[in-house]
Order: sequence, then C-alpha cells, then structure tokens
Amino acid sequence: MLRHGLITAVFCCIIAAALTITQGGSWSNHLVYSLAIGTISWLCIDGGRLLLAGRHEILWPKGPWGFVLVAIGVTVGFLVGNLIGDAWSGAPMLDFLDFGGHKLATAVVITITATIGMCFFFYSLGRSKHLLGQIELERRNAAEARLKLLETQLEPHMLFNTLANLRVLITIDPPRAVAMLDRLNSYLRMTLSGSRALAHPLSAEFDRLADYLELMSVRMGPRLHYTLDLPEALRDTPVPPLLLQPLVENSIRHGLEPKVEGGQITVRAHRDADQLVIEVSDTGVGLDAAPPSEGSGFGLGQVRERLATVYGAQGQMRLAAAPDGGTCATLRFPLPA
Repeated sequence: MLRHGLITAVFCCIIAAALTITQGGSWSNHLVYSLAIGTISWLCIDGGRLLLAGRHEILWPKGPWGFVLVAIGVTVGFLVGNLIGDAWSGAPMLDFLDFGGHKLATAVVITITATIGMCFFFYSLGRSKHLLGQIELERRNAAEARLKLLETQLEPHMLFNTLANLRVLITIDPPRAVAMLDRLNSYLRMTLSGSRALAHPLSAEFDRLADYLELMSVRMGPRLHYTLDLPEALRDTPVPPLLLQPLVENSIRHGLEPKVEGGQITVRAHRDADQLVIEVSDTGVGLDAAPPSEGSGFGLGQVRERLATVYGAQGQMRLAAAPDGGTCATLRFPLPA
C-alpha cells in the first residue's frame, strides 16, 4: 500500500507540472490540489480494497464492488482535495464550482482519468504478481509430484532385488535368510513409519544407508566392508530421500558382487565452498570390467533425475574410475543458504 502511495505522489507531481505548463498559474497551487485529490483518492480506494477484498488472493473486490469503490474514491478525492486546495491557496470554499464550464469539465476529466488509470495500473501489477505466484506454486507442485513418483519407483526396485536374494538364501542358508529377513523387516518399518517429506536430514539418509548395508552384509558376509563418514556439521543438511541408496546398490551389484573376494564401500560427505559433495566409492571390478550399459541403469538414472528436479543444473553426478581401482560416484549440489 505504501508503494502505491509513493507512485501516486509521483504521478500527482507529473500532473501538477503538466497543468502548470499548459494552463499557467502557480506550480505550488497545482501541486497541492493534485496531491490532495490524488492522496485522498488513493487512501479511499487502496484502503477500501483491503477491507472489501477479504481473503481474495488478488486483493481486489469482486463484481461491481470494485467499480463502486473507484467511483466513491474519485468523488471523495475530488471534493475533499479541492477543499484542501482552496484552503491552501486562499480561494473561496468549493471555488471550482465557479469555474467556467470547460475548466470544471477539465478538472473532472483529469481526476477521473488519472484515478482510473492508476487503479488499472495497480490492479494489473497485483494480478501479475498473483499469476506469477500461481505459476511458481504449480511448478513446485509438479516438482514435488515428480519426486514422489521417483521415490515410489526406487523403493520397489530395492525391495525386489532384496527379495530375489532372500529367495536364494532360503534354499542354501536358512539361518542367514532368517537374519536377512529380520534386517529387511527393520528396514521397512523405519521406511514406512518415516514421513514422506521431500527432504530429510543427511544424517537420516546415512542411517537408512547403514540399515541397507547391514541388510546386504547378511547376504554377502565377510565379502562386504563399508565405511560411512559424515561430519557433524553436515548432519542436519536437507537432502532428497533415497538419494544415496541407488549408488550403493550399484556399487554392490556391479562392483563387489562380480569380485570373488568382495571389497570395501566408502560413503563420504564433505563441504566444498557453498556445495555439498558426497562420494560413494568401492574397490570392485571397476568401470572397465562393467557391462556396456553401466552408468545408465535404473538406479543411476533416477539419481540423476532427482538431482535435476530438485537442484536443476546445479545438481551434478559424475561416475569415474577410482584411483586405487573400483568406481567412484560423486554428487555435487548447493548447500541451503
């Protein structure tokens, strides 16, 4: 409302200057008349619209009430503003009624035109702001729906792989199958009881990852070793759920399982300037021994898509050979301000 008042004052100064140039007379008198009429009209219309609009998002009265409000604002502004101008200039009260017909008509036309023009300008600004807000809301809702879809695709993918492994263990090692089923039950209880938020703390992502790796340890035994390194300062950093598990699953399936002696998986997070960097590295067979489709599988594709949905071009994933053999997946995305 204050911004509208300042714009109205500037517009009134322009009208006063134009009247001084075209009709002559004292610029100060024209300025007082113009500011008085404009300010009172602004107070009536801008204050009235806030009272009448209620919870309407555009903050403008619906139906004919908007036109009625403008008419009242113009009338009150013209009458009271002229009274103030007459008092300032020392003219008789309501002196404008003694104007020649064309002068009175000119004053009325200027007042009506200027007020309606300013009202339309402010209404257009408000409507544009409202529409931009709606577009941003729909874009955010679309991103949220996309993330939900990705999450519902990732969870069954992990579950199906685990059940397939469990089926094999039931026939060859029932005790380990029971232990694996217990881990799976614990993992699913934590997953299903958690909130379905679009983000959770990085510590929750690491805790979930620890449960998953313990689940895999039951199946792989001493062939699987892992290290999770999360600095205390980054524990509360919000990240999308299920961001790291597909990378670890990829390391196990394509890196460690083809290797007879298994190997080590290391998940490490650190800060690089204003970015969060998460590395998932393994000592598996490496990219050279991986199938031709490596790097474009379901899990990795979903991670890339989640990063793009949440962070746009600022979210990056790079898959490269680790210096000591194996594979390293690196995620980079901006830290929250």
